[in-house]
Amino acid sequence: MSEPLTAVSYVSRAVEPFDDERLAALLAQSRRANHEHDLSGMLLYRRGRFFQVLEGPADAVDALMAKIRRDPRHDEVRVLLREQIDERRFEEWTMGYEPIGVPATPAPEGFRDTFDDLESDDDDASIRAVRELTVWFRARTATPA
Repeated sequence: MSEPLTAVSYVSRAVEPFDDERLAALLAQSRRANHEHDLSGMLLYRRGRFFQVLEGPADAVDALMAKIRRDPRHDEVRVLLREQIDERRFEEWTMGYEPIGVPATPAPEGFRDTFDDLESDDDDASIRAVRELTVWFRARTATPA
């Protein structure tokens, strides 16, 4: 029998903005480390905010979350959802990433322009937003990384 899997979804704030070069370096570092620790997941970055889903063995997820909380590159780490899962949702990604640009024209009604609703005091709304972003990411990302 395989070890149970845990998934953690969190948001955090970048202490300083990340440009493409810094994001590329972060992704390369994350992908190597995640591969070594049997972790998978996805990362979104927009306007100084991170949204990430990590999944894998509970001890590896917990160790990485402790490291993330100590990382000086970001603060305001808030776990939105921690759950045991039967199978990975991001099995093909050691760290999938989708750039989210800032639109040049007004967004259509209902378009998610920020991660603000992830940080709501309403836990149900945050969990709904986590699930929506997870589905959105999986649907948009055709090439695993």
